[in-house]
Amino acid sequence: MAKRGSWRTRFGFYILAIGSACGLGNLWRFPYVVGENGGGAFILLYVFMSLAIGAPLLIAELMIGKNSRKSVIVATQQLSQRAGTGFKWSGRFAVILSIVVFSYYAVISGWVLHFMTQFLVSLFAGPEMAVDKTNLASLMSNGWLQLLLASVHLLITVVVVVKGVQEGLERWISSLMPLFAVLVAILLFRSFSLPSTPEVLRFLFYPDFSKLTLSSLGHALGHVFFTLSVGFGTMVTFGSYMRESDHVPTAGFRVALVDTALSLVAVVMIFPVAFQASNVPLTDPALMFEVLPRYLLSIRGGALFGLAFFACLYLAALNASIGLLEVVVSNWVDARKQMERGRATWYSGLIALALAIFPALSSSLFKTVRIGNRSLIESLDSLLINWILPVVTLGILVTFLRGTSEKEKEASFIDKDKFVSYTMYPHWKFIIWWGGPIVIGLGLLLQVIDLLFSK
Repeated sequence: MAKRGSWRTRFGFYILAIGSACGLGNLWRFPYVVGENGGGAFILLYVFMSLAIGAPLLIAELMIGKNSRKSVIVATQQLSQRAGTGFKWSGRFAVILSIVVFSYYAVISGWVLHFMTQFLVSLFAGPEMAVDKTNLASLMSNGWLQLLLASVHLLITVVVVVKGVQEGLERWISSLMPLFAVLVAILLFRSFSLPSTPEVLRFLFYPDFSKLTLSSLGHALGHVFFTLSVGFGTMVTFGSYMRESDHVPTAGFRVALVDTALSLVAVVMIFPVAFQASNVPLTDPALMFEVLPRYLLSIRGGALFGLAFFACLYLAALNASIGLLEVVVSNWVDARKQMERGRATWYSGLIALALAIFPALSSSLFKTVRIGNRSLIESLDSLLINWILPVVTLGILVTFLRGTSEKEKEASFIDKDKFVSYTMYPHWKFIIWWGGPIVIGLGLLLQVIDLLFSK
């Protein structure tokens, strides 16, 4: 049996873990979720849930991977056998969730790729050849073009992942993330110079709790798990590549802290531009693609700025896609010892392409398929992230709690050279045993009540 790969450096782990977390979840999804839930109060709820619930569960998943040296399916099966429980389904559902999310995520990434190329064309052919007000409508009505763009994104992701954890993932992301940071810094500076910034800061950081709904807790939790890659098996996979000397709680808390900060940077970066362009919060999932290109082309240097913005957004999407595909591939290789990594990667990419047909055609061939006021792709996103993901996360957590002894948990958490780990261990233990399950259950219950009794 081939020796399992590992991170060459601790920095490499942080780069890929943060890169996986900081994808379209931060830059595309989080702003409009904040807009839907009223701004400041939801951000406060999100930050609290991320650090109080998300970080402890992230640490638990990293521990599963590091202790087992296996991906999520095999790891949860082993823990279930030790505990004598029937929660081994959680690992399988995590992988299924990863491949389904990866498939519709590829469609959104295709949108980003489309607008990036449009701005690139505008640099040479002039603004009249770039994105205009009809381009989003044309793209949405052309399902086959969306499928083609998604296919290109899937191909790029497969080529990176097929090289493996060291030759492909760590080296690739380590080279991209510094560029990503520079682009974010430039875009953030440009956004802060807009006249709408004071109004945006008031909306984002002045909490009005009356704007929260019964579903807000569930939406906050779902997005926390989505953006931290908790519940997909991603962090179990990444944990399995950690070195013995790596301290899991330190790594997990740093990833959660940086990811939460990046989410806040994202809304502060995007909302001023959205307010300036349309004077309304970014509540529509497609509004960024509909409004921002026209606004960017109306300002001096907007073509170059737009290219930088969508290049930044695409790098973020690629980072997260790599993490999702790595989950599927590593589980396939672990489950089928004879399966080569390259073949498993290409098979996974083909499955994702087949699944991407439905969200890609949701606004054309399947445009009449609507659930409530949501399209097929919007309904899929809501169902997977707000409902299924918390359930799978809870299943993985219960498997960890029942299948890992107290001595193993304590040994994995406490570092003799870090006194703070002794202090934090009782708090972490309380959260994973009581706080996390109760809050997840409450979030799901409140969403059910809101669904049944909302007008």
